[in-house]
Amino acid sequence: MYNRLDPLLHSELRLAVMSLLIQLGKAEFVYIRKKTSATAGNLSVQIDKLSHAGYITVHKSFRGKKPLTVCKITTKGIEAFEKYVNDLKGYIDLN
Repeated sequence: MYNRLDPLLHSELRLAVMSLLIQLGKAEFVYIRKKTSATAGNLSVQIDKLSHAGYITVHKSFRGKKPLTVCKITTKGIEAFEKYVNDLKGYIDLN
């Protein structure tokens, strides 16, 4: 039986953000934007969705006079990502 894939993680950009954060633990918004080639506006919307779901936390501050946004994956986010990957493997497992 196929498990339902988490629709929040089934978005290409949100999955890319979570993939980066699962590797790094946390990352700056500018770094994520560069790695995903997303626009700042679209990335901001997707980060808000992940944050509202409790998959990541977002910390906003300043570095000098420039805004600094850091995203960090949560335990809930790690569990959701791992479940998503395992559920996806179920779709491709030929046994």
